Amino acid sequence: MAKLEFTKMHGCGNDYIYVVATRTRPADPAALSVRLSDRHFGVGGDGLIMLAPSSNADLRMEMYNADGSRGDMCGNGIRCLARLAFERGIVRANPMIVETDAGLKTVSLKLEGRQVVAATVDMGEPILEGREIPVNAEGRIIDYPLEVAGQIEQITAVSMGNPHCVIFVGDDAVFGLGDLDFAALGRKFEHHPFFPKRVNTEFIQPISRTRLKMRVWERGSGETWACGTGACAALVGAVLTGHAERAATVELRGGNLEIEWRESGPDANHVFMTGNAIEVFRGGIELGADELISARKA
Repeated sequence: MAKLEFTKMHGCGNDYIYVVATRTRPADPAALSVRLSDRHFGVGGDGLIMLAPSSNADLRMEMYNADGSRGDMCGNGIRCLARLAFERGIVRANPMIVETDAGLKTVSLKLEGRQVVAATVDMGEPILEGREIPVNAEGRIIDYPLEVAGQIEQITAVSMGNPHCVIFVGDDAVFGLGDLDFAALGRKFEHHPFFPKRVNTEFIQPISRTRLKMRVWERGSGETWACGTGACAALVGAVLTGHAERAATVELRGGNLEIEWRESGPDANHVFMTGNAIEVFRGGIELGADELISARKA
């Protein structure tokens, strides 16, 4: 038997199991993510994130959803990963560059002494061209009428390295749905043929021009208490549809994120996200000897 050490962390309640995979790594991380993410029989989480070596950045983020599918990018996850790397002494750079499946991302850490209390991530430029998001339509998808389960929904599609469908609601109806009803609604969007790679869906209630309330269904994980890329997509969608200014607070079930879509300057068109990164606990799990391999073999 071999012991795999892990750290449970969350950003605004979006919780993942983190593994430092610089020397050894799980042989089948997708299967391990399914096993560990189970909230009754495992550690419990929205998925598994590994801190891996990178040849062109300070570190690499390798992410798996709770169902074992590969995730391109996670805004809450990358903040926690940066904290883990900094506080364990794996990376001393601040800001640090993190390689993801959605490209290189810059994370700036806010410190109190040597402890990380928050982080700001340059999420890059939003992708608005339909086929690049991807959706099965050309051009920008802004207030686009989409039939979902016999009802027309006005959607705005944005990619922040992963595809998002943003829907604005005028009342509190979606936020009052029970878990089962919300899950049924989320799945209808996630598996809609309009989204060839499935989709994350954000239901947004504009509270003011600088405050948005959000409930999210993530592809591969279900409802999560927060989604960093989703909060970024929500603000971009809100600006494009006239619901918000370019900087706003996004309220999620697990806490608030500060999002800014810069209009000018050297970072024009980049979206910045600021939020917490919390360590919950550390632990270890016994694995079979064949379930761990050298990181060099990956």
